Amino acid sequence: MYRLKTRGPQSVKILSNQLRMTTMGIRQHLAELEQTNLVTRTKEEKQTRGRPVHHWKLTQQGHQQFPDSHSQISLELINTIRSNLGETALNNLIEARSNQVFEEYREAIDQSNDELGAKISILARSRSDEGYMSEVRLLPDGWLLVENHCPICAAAEACQQFCRSELTLFQQLLENKASVERVDHLLTGARRCSYKITPTSKASI
Repeated sequence: MYRLKTRGPQSVKILSNQLRMTTMGIRQHLAELEQTNLVTRTKEEKQTRGRPVHHWKLTQQGHQQFPDSHSQISLELINTIRSNLGETALNNLIEARSNQVFEEYREAIDQSNDELGAKISILARSRSDEGYMSEVRLLPDGWLLVENHCPICAAAEACQQFCRSELTLFQQLLENKASVERVDHLLTGARRCSYKITPTSKASI
């Protein structure tokens, strides 16, 4: 399930190679997960060679097996603040929280050397510690910061300001070092959130 969460839909053969198990063993595990509605098969996909192949992916119930930080109480608090204090007050509270997180992240990345890649790696580790299952992938012209899970997804669905503040947070942390662009967004149908980080000409890679 972790592989499907972090890598998206996978074939039995790929899972077999990744997990160093026989295809029969993989099929047995997938069949058990399918019976409990945690995974499902996609339609057969044609390949350039060989027979069409199924891919396996997590169901909504499967995604819910990964932590969502106190989603119910978060939703109740958001609705209470919105009803009693208004949208502006809610946005101000989220901004105050974002400012606090910014200081924590900045302190962490400032302890690294001047290399931008090192700072991004520290940022990814900090996000993973909070449940985002983050990783960094090197691109020809920069990096891709991937968040395979959103532990505050329910709150983000109820209040888009969480997503806007997240992008702003990354942009401020890497200001004058890199540009940050969101290229995948969980709430628009992607299976994850990811950010392309492109260094400025003066940044130290």
